[in-house]
Amino acid sequence: MATVASPLDRIRPAAPVIEPRGVPEFVQQQIKGAVHKELIQRVDLDKLSDLNESQGGQKQLFQLIQQLLGEQGVPLSSTERDRLAKEVVNEVFGLGPLEPLLSDPTVSDILVNTYNSVYVERRGQLEKTNIVFNDNRHLLHIIDKIVSAVGRRVDESSPMVDARLADGSRVNVIIPPLAIDGPILSIRRFGNTPLGAEDLLRNQMLTPPMLECLQGAVKARLNIVVSGGTGAGKTTLLNVLSGFISSKERIVTIEDSAELLMKQEHVVRLETRPPNVEGTGAIRQRELVMNALRMRPDRIVLGEVRGEECLDMLQAMNTGHDGSLTTIHSNTPRDALARMETMAMMGDVRLPEKAIKAQIAAAVHLIVQVSRQADGTRRITHISEITGAQSDIISMTDVFLFEKQGLGANGKVRGRFYSTGIMPRFSEKLIAAGIPMPLSIRDHSVEI
Repeated sequence: MATVASPLDRIRPAAPVIEPRGVPEFVQQQIKGAVHKELIQRVDLDKLSDLNESQGGQKQLFQLIQQLLGEQGVPLSSTERDRLAKEVVNEVFGLGPLEPLLSDPTVSDILVNTYNSVYVERRGQLEKTNIVFNDNRHLLHIIDKIVSAVGRRVDESSPMVDARLADGSRVNVIIPPLAIDGPILSIRRFGNTPLGAEDLLRNQMLTPPMLECLQGAVKARLNIVVSGGTGAGKTTLLNVLSGFISSKERIVTIEDSAELLMKQEHVVRLETRPPNVEGTGAIRQRELVMNALRMRPDRIVLGEVRGEECLDMLQAMNTGHDGSLTTIHSNTPRDALARMETMAMMGDVRLPEKAIKAQIAAAVHLIVQVSRQADGTRRITHISEITGAQSDIISMTDVFLFEKQGLGANGKVRGRFYSTGIMPRFSEKLIAAGIPMPLSIRDHSVEI
C-alpha cells in the first residue's frame, strides 16, 4: 500500500546539509603533507611542470588534489578542502605559505623571523600576520627553492645568501648557526611594474620642479649618487632616474643581486657571483666595474657602492664615463661623502686623503638624499651639488631641501619642500645640453 504524503511534507523544510566539524590545524597539516607526497608519487615532475603551465592543467591538478584529500578518510569541510588544495598547489609550484603575501600588491616587505613568526610591511607600517610554516625544516625547504632558482646555495658552510625572485624582488637569507633561533628570510618586493615619476609625485616624495631638475641632470650626463638608509627608496628612485636615460645609449648595470628594471632596450646586466663550495671563484663588484669599462658603455649604473669598487667607479666617472648613477647607504649628503672616502681607501691602491677628496669632488656632481619618515612615507630631503674641494674639504651646496614641521592630526608627517634660491653651477651644463632650468628653482616652496 502506497504511503500517502502528508500536506505538512510540502511545507516542511529540507534537512540541512551538515558540514563536518572543524578538523584541528595540526591534523590538517599532516593531511597536507601526506597529499603532497602522494601527488609526487602519482605524477612525475615533468608532467607536473606541464600541468602548471596551462590553465586547464591547473584545474586538473586541483581536482586530483581534491580527490587525494578525499582518500585520506578525514571528514573535511568544503572550505577546508579547498584551502588545503590551494596550499598543496602552492607547495608544489610556488613558495608555500608565502604565496598569498606575494600576490598581495599592498605588501612591500615580507619578514620571516623563524617558522612561526611572519611580519609584513604595508604602506610603511609593520604588522604581524597569522601565516606560519610547519617547522624550520619546512621554511628551509622554501628557502632552498628560492636560492637554487638563481644558482645560489645556503647551508652551514654558506649560511648567508642574497638572491632574487622571478619578479625582481630582493631576498636575503641567514640560517643557523649564525641565526640563533632558526632560519631568517627577508623579501624586499619591487613587483613587475616599478614605480614611475608620476607615482613619486603622487606619493609626495618630491615636487615637479625637483623632478624636472633631476630629469635635466640625468639627460645632461651628470654623475648622481642617491643616498639614504635601508628602505628609504634608493633603488626605486634609481629606477626612475635611469628611465630618463636616452634609449640611444648603451647602459651597463652592475649589482650584487639584480634588482633594477630598466625600460631601455640596449641594456647589459651584470651580477656578482659568490664563492663556490671550495671558497673560490667569487666575482666582486670591483671586477665587474673594471670589466664594464671594456664594454663600451655610455652609462654605468652601479646598484649600490659598498666597498673598494668605489675608487674604480670614481675613476670611471672621471675618465669619460659621465652620466653614471649609483646608490650609497648614508644618513646625510655629508655622511655620503665621508663614506665614499672610506670605501675608496679600502682597496690595495694607497692614495693620500687629499687625492681621494679631489677625485670625489671632480667625479660626483649631485647627491640626492632620500629618507623614510616616521609615518612610513619617503621623501627626498636634499638635492645637493658638489662644487669642488678646497683646503681638504669638499664643498657642497644645497639646491632643494625638505624641512620637517611636525605631525598632523592623522599622524602624517608635515613639512615643506623648498629651494634655497642658489643657482647651481651645473645649470651651465644643462643649458649646454639644450635643457632649460626650471624657473622655480630660485623661488620654490610647497607645504604638505
